[in-house]
Amino acid sequence: MSEITELFINKFIIYLLVLVRMTSLFVISPVFGRQNMPSYLKVGLAVFSTFTIAPLFGNVAIEYTSLIDFSIIVFKEFLVGVIIGFVSYMVFAAMFVAGQMIDAQIGFGMVNVLDPQSNIQVPLVGNFLYIFAILVFLLVDGHHILFSALVKSYNVVPINSFLLTESLVNNLVTVFVETFSIALKIGFPIIAAVLISEVALGILSRTVPQMNVFIVGLPMKIALGLLALLLIMPGFSNTLDYLFERMFAYISIIIQSMAKG
Repeated sequence: MSEITELFINKFIIYLLVLVRMTSLFVISPVFGRQNMPSYLKVGLAVFSTFTIAPLFGNVAIEYTSLIDFSIIVFKEFLVGVIIGFVSYMVFAAMFVAGQMIDAQIGFGMVNVLDPQSNIQVPLVGNFLYIFAILVFLLVDGHHILFSALVKSYNVVPINSFLLTESLVNNLVTVFVETFSIALKIGFPIIAAVLISEVALGILSRTVPQMNVFIVGLPMKIALGLLALLLIMPGFSNTLDYLFERMFAYISIIIQSMAKG
């Protein structure tokens, strides 16, 4: 009876740790982490995934000597899922940063909308770019690839094998820095168009001093900015495909750096 009890407890611990890693993906990931996604759907998906994946581990012994050691193991599993979700969210965070820069240039700096995921005010254009990125992400089955990456992470980072290595920290910083680079590249065409209009208005104000440049310039910058946004949209989906490929490549690199320096 003691062997059966020990086997049952070991199985329960394995299922619990797998559930923790699966659930942690829903904290910050771009699709699963949204607060307007029903909680019962998140829990149901996490439990279903756990019962699908956990039997593949067989009789893996989880060694710990105290409750503190077990809590550390749980925290490690939680970190694996959160870090993968964090890396996947960086591309979408770049949409908000780009939108903030664009809004500041075209005159929408004071116009914000509520983001249901983070419950904060986000830029108008940034929210539009974010929703468009989510649609493209779903169209290319990015949520399937993201979920598959978490499942495959067990091949590189088994249970209780997470390491906070120097390469992991460096890669996370690289992803964070590249977020701003991506945002600048996305917003650059619109910012450049508005900057040219500013130069033109400056020349016009010197040529025709009687013209009120502020009254003419504000609607002109809005119209020019929206027109430039409309012109870049056909190629924006291709840009997103490239960014998603980079994102999945970074996720693979991050997972590798969790296991070794």
